[in-house]
Amino acid sequence: MSATFRAGVIIVVEQSDGSVLSCERGDIAGAWQLPQGGIDEGETPVAAAWRELEEETGLTSAEVQLSAYSDGWTLYELPRGHGLGRHIGQAHRWFRFVVTHDSVQPIVDGNEFVNWSWMRPSDLVDVVAEFRRAGYEAMLLNENGWHDV
Repeated sequence: MSATFRAGVIIVVEQSDGSVLSCERGDIAGAWQLPQGGIDEGETPVAAAWRELEEETGLTSAEVQLSAYSDGWTLYELPRGHGLGRHIGQAHRWFRFVVTHDSVQPIVDGNEFVNWSWMRPSDLVDVVAEFRRAGYEAMLLNENGWHDV
């Protein structure tokens, strides 16, 4: 069996001031990232984005609107010891949501994520895990690569 990349989605939730919802991982104190998750068999990437958004933040179409999606996929290999079974890394489609009002309050599950904050994209890029950084820089700091819904 050959090693593969797991297909998933990354979710950018943006406020009117351009800040993005950032979540602190429960397993690594001080490690921040965007909500993300795998695409289930038979599920479209956009359906996975809505599902993961609700599972990880409690946000639904009552609080956010889908505004854009990525042209393609970003890839990263996981460091040794961070296994996903047969997968050596992940390939992600990105989805951008905008809040319907800036008083939106996400609810993290206390397990995968233990805290959340609104951050400037450049600040999040500075604190995301090194192996994720190239994709975050490409999608958060560069407006190219996005299609409006």
